[in-house]
Amino acid sequence: MKDERSDRRVFIKTAAGLAAVMIPGRHQRALGLADSGRGVRFSANGSQPKTPRNNLPRIKFAVIGLNHYHIYSQVGAVLRGGGELVSYYAREPELVEVFSKRFAQAKRARDEKEILEDDSIQLVLSAAIPEERAPIGIRAMQHGKDYMADKPGIITLEQLAEVRRVQAQTRRIYSIMYSERLENRATVRAGELVKAGAIGRVVQTVGLGPHRMNAKNRPDWFFDRKRYGGILCDIASHQADQFLFFTDSTRAEVVAAQIGNVHNIEYPEFEDFGDVVLRGDGGTGYIRVDWFTPDGLSTWGDGRLTILGTEGFIEIRKNVDIAGRAGDSHLFLVDQKETRYIDCSDQTLPYGEQIVADVVNRTETAMSQEHCFLATELVLKAQKEAQRLKFKM
Repeated sequence: MKDERSDRRVFIKTAAGLAAVMIPGRHQRALGLADSGRGVRFSANGSQPKTPRNNLPRIKFAVIGLNHYHIYSQVGAVLRGGGELVSYYAREPELVEVFSKRFAQAKRARDEKEILEDDSIQLVLSAAIPEERAPIGIRAMQHGKDYMADKPGIITLEQLAEVRRVQAQTRRIYSIMYSERLENRATVRAGELVKAGAIGRVVQTVGLGPHRMNAKNRPDWFFDRKRYGGILCDIASHQADQFLFFTDSTRAEVVAAQIGNVHNIEYPEFEDFGDVVLRGDGGTGYIRVDWFTPDGLSTWGDGRLTILGTEGFIEIRKNVDIAGRAGDSHLFLVDQKETRYIDCSDQTLPYGEQIVADVVNRTETAMSQEHCFLATELVLKAQKEAQRLKFKM
């Protein structure tokens, strides 16, 4: 069916083992789903995912805020890693209805306070409206809990400064799930290949993040820059994370950035195009993001990552191979000997188990705290400094 082809992003594979749920059209607008408007199926594969080893949960976690469907991938990752979802809270009854059916084992909290004051809960997840994510994370850390936000996890430099202050004070984990790296099998495999020296030293990353707009199915906050942060703050945070990771940069700066609303003038606070040039102490990066995926493509966006090395390059087609290969997570490797396609379908996704281990052991195996903040800082600076495009209409 076209619906199942056209929006692979909503097939939350990382929540494998949960009962499939069809989200009715009346819920799609509230969730901000990038679908064709006829319903989105969250896929399932088998039984409820079990926690590692002896099947006993390693941590208990909760959710505050369900406004983006990425929350299902976030929850799936922590369940895979050994977490037990015990409670959740959201203001919107239509979002609660869907979530409660999918995660019937969890209790609906009366309010946010009930979760924050529950001493048994060690980790809080959130995919609230973007402007609310940092404040929720601050309150969670102040209550002694670690925190995982959907991206963008922080939407202003002022929020970032306060999050950094509270994180340093509390020593809690503030993680942002940059899912285009952490939840994409080909990108995880690319990390292993780069670490093994398959393409020599990385010189540059080129990250492309096109998206399908589906304006009629978007909530009001989606079009309000004060609430979502702008296109670079939002989408480009994925690519900034990948740039830092693959170039192994620990310091970086914005060389140039530009943004524009070049085709959707009926939404004056919206931005539909942006690009950024980055320079780090380990390499350079180029990012392009947009909301122009045409309806003729079989998925929400042809997301790509090219990693240029001194001895070869890797190209990842994250969501689709327009040459005809089925599925997603496509990886192509070219080195001094050959050109080859690598099937990544059996690649494990370690982020969930790593973040749970970090909560238990007070380590930084999933992502260093400074990396998390630096990826966000780069796109916030790019968003603030970007030149605005104006084309002839």
